Amino acid sequence: MPKKEQLPDYHAKRDFNRTPEPPGGRRAAGNEPLFVIQKHAARTLHYDFRLEIEGVLKSWAVPKGPSTNPRNKRLAVPTEDHPLDYADFEGVIPEGEYGAGTVLVWDTGTFRNLTEKKGRPIPLNEALAHGHLKVWLAGKKLKGGYALTRFQKEPDENWLLVKLDDEWATTDRDPLKDEPRSVLTGRTLEEMAPKTQ
Repeated sequence: MPKKEQLPDYHAKRDFNRTPEPPGGRRAAGNEPLFVIQKHAARTLHYDFRLEIEGVLKSWAVPKGPSTNPRNKRLAVPTEDHPLDYADFEGVIPEGEYGAGTVLVWDTGTFRNLTEKKGRPIPLNEALAHGHLKVWLAGKKLKGGYALTRFQKEPDENWLLVKLDDEWATTDRDPLKDEPRSVLTGRTLEEMAPKTQ
C-alpha cells in the first residue's frame, strides 16, 4: 500500500478535510492489476484513464475519452499518481478544491500487460519510462488492446491512447455517448451533481 510520501503530488493538491476523495491505503493490490476510467466533469468534461502499476494508479486525463475505433488517436495528458482506493471513488469534489466537479466510475476491470520488444515481455514500469505500453483491458464497457504512446516530453508531456485493431475494435459503437452511466451505481453525472436551489 502506498504511503503518503509515495503520493506527494496527490496529497499536496488536496485538503482531505474538504474533499471526499480517499487519502489512500484502504485498498490492497489484487491478483490481477486493475484499471479504471472515471468520467470527470471538472472545468471541462474529460475521462481519467488509470492503470495499477507498482502499487499506485498511473493516470492520464483523456479529454475526448477512449475510443473503440483504432483510427481515433486520443490525447492523454499525464496527471499525478493516485492511490488504489481511488478506483472506487465517485462523488462531488467541492468548489475550491483541485479537480472540483463530479466524478463517476465509467468503466473498471482488470488488465494485462502486452508490451514487448523483440518478442521479450517488457515490465510496465520500464514501458512507461520508454514511453510506450500496450495493455489488454477486461472491463465492463471496454475490452481488448489499447496502446499508450508518449509523443512529446518538453515542455509538457503528452501521450496518445489508441485502440488496437483486434476483435473488440469497432466503428459501430460509441460507448461514451451510448453508455454514460456509472458501472458501480448506474447513475449519470447529472444525477450525481449537487442540486442548486
